[in-house]
Amino acid sequence: MTPRSVKVGLVQSSTTEDKAENLAKALTGVRQAARQGAQIICLQELFAGPYFCREEDAALFDLAEPIPGPITQAVSAVAKELGVSVLTSLFERRAPGVYHNTLVTLGPEGQTVGVYRKMHIPDDPLFYEKFYFTPGDLGFQVHETPLAKLGPLVCWDQWYPEGARLTALRGAEILFYPTAIGVQPYEKDEWGQHQLAAWQTIQRAHAIANGVFVVAVNRVGHEGPADGGIDFWGRSFVVDPFGIVLAEAGQGEEVLVCELDLSRIEQVRRWWPFFRDRRIDAYEGLEQRWLEGGKAP
Repeated sequence: MTPRSVKVGLVQSSTTEDKAENLAKALTGVRQAARQGAQIICLQELFAGPYFCREEDAALFDLAEPIPGPITQAVSAVAKELGVSVLTSLFERRAPGVYHNTLVTLGPEGQTVGVYRKMHIPDDPLFYEKFYFTPGDLGFQVHETPLAKLGPLVCWDQWYPEGARLTALRGAEILFYPTAIGVQPYEKDEWGQHQLAAWQTIQRAHAIANGVFVVAVNRVGHEGPADGGIDFWGRSFVVDPFGIVLAEAGQGEEVLVCELDLSRIEQVRRWWPFFRDRRIDAYEGLEQRWLEGGKAP
């Protein structure tokens, strides 16, 4: 097998209330990653501001913007200047009253390669996303860049094997999960490490089960009131098709660059031919919410 490599960059940062400052920081991270050789760079989920879904406030819909808009135009210009592809997360205003959590892949000529709208929308304490985001209606996709086929997914999507599988079945070589995940301070001592381990484990499992690389890009820092809010734990990481962690960031601001040998996909799938052995004749019921009585159809 002929080696075919690509370098990916992960930009992990904290945010302030100043959108221009956050965008400038993100673009600085893109430039730094490119200087280190990154050819495909992923920004964290909703990087242009604090994670606003900690509360339900209709005034916060004003944070959204269309596509194309200020964020995509600014990132597009830098992607073209540097000749890199950038996965760019934003709060999309699609129409009056219709908003999405959206991931846009911008190619090395600044062009829009594809638009993915987050499919799975959570509704948990301090993660009130159903108030803001309409579920994605574009399905699971592959965005083809000159160097690799990318599988765009977003945060809560990472807990669903169906999304990873369908994206891989469409030919994705690298699954990207820009993310905003952390722990509430009151539960950090008891549950923080367990939650982090679960987050890492599920994405390593996607890599193994589908024979693909996985890139997870998280934010860092405390957001919200000092006696509440969310501690975003960072720990962005890259996993190969065997589930091996190739690179991992810490809990501070960091630009992580990692080289991927895409021929590893073929190698691992020859050892573990999970796609060959899938029983596609026996999976009836997966499209159902629940199978009453637990009986086979």
